[in-house]
Amino acid sequence: MTSASPQPAADPSCPDPSRSVPAASPATVSTTEPSFATEPSPATPSAGPVDAVPRRGLSGAVWGALGIVYVVWGSTYLAIRVVVETMPPFLSGAMRFVAAGLVLAAIVAARRGPAALRVRPRELGSAVLVGLLLLVGGNGMVVLAEQSVPSGLAALMVASVPLWVVVLRRVLGHRTPAATLGGVLVGLLGLVVLSAPGLTGEVRPVGLVALLAGSLMWACGSVLAGRLPMPADPLTASAYEMLAGGVGALVLALVRHEPRGFDPAAVSGASWAGLAYLVVFGSLIAFSAYAWLLQRAPLPLVATYAYVNPVVAVLLGWLVLSEALTWPIAVGGGVVVAGVCLVVRTER
Repeated sequence: MTSASPQPAADPSCPDPSRSVPAASPATVSTTEPSFATEPSPATPSAGPVDAVPRRGLSGAVWGALGIVYVVWGSTYLAIRVVVETMPPFLSGAMRFVAAGLVLAAIVAARRGPAALRVRPRELGSAVLVGLLLLVGGNGMVVLAEQSVPSGLAALMVASVPLWVVVLRRVLGHRTPAATLGGVLVGLLGLVVLSAPGLTGEVRPVGLVALLAGSLMWACGSVLAGRLPMPADPLTASAYEMLAGGVGALVLALVRHEPRGFDPAAVSGASWAGLAYLVVFGSLIAFSAYAWLLQRAPLPLVATYAYVNPVVAVLLGWLVLSEALTWPIAVGGGVVVAGVCLVVRTER
């Protein structure tokens, strides 16, 4: 689960949600993903260029990039659901993030020279820790949960990341406006409603627990990304985070003996296509569009992806996978999105 701008609301494919979203608030990610309440990070694009955006109409390029972030990041939940139909969860995550990390590192080296990848040991350690929390803990739990939980429900549960970021910052002593706390309470009420299918047996409770745990780990990674010494270049930081996440996912895959029964020939074409989509569109193209938006568009506008992505995910799950739109999903999801919207408005 997106980043001194608001952090991404846990986008599973965003490499670094910790450097994304409006200033003064939370994902994907580093590329991550992302949470509208993270501390300003030296690795995050400066808010200066954004504040300097002229008060004229936004260009078509801005709306096009915003559309990419809306649709592509919202569709990653659907892609994950397709991938895990015939691929082991952590092994697929390892392949995805190692591939994306290597490609991103190659792009940075080609555009800025190999020296751009040099970082201090403390910065590398911070990037590794954040990558493990965001991509192994946050994204890994989403991938694991989507083996039994509909993609739309997963997206709505993960949309709670900004709420948990506010809670964590409050625990760490950060002063929180009453309106922000009200948004958190509203969002948590929505999570209670979303949990109803687990109580009635419609979905496996362990899947909902995994999503809750993943959201908390994504929020922890988002908060730490603003407090630890990170690489100055956000693309370099994202590359190391993705590589760390890929290696961490591979370790878990080995612990779970996933490679032992893995047969590439038995993987469906749809799952391979979904994996390629996550690497190219989710982790590279959408993140590039997001990073560009942080320099070209007002941050409050960019932050709207946090509550648009879950809606896109629910609609795609319904249209493509025929996932049911039950009343807990409709009501609970609406309440969660309303709570996140309130947090974004008060924290932006």
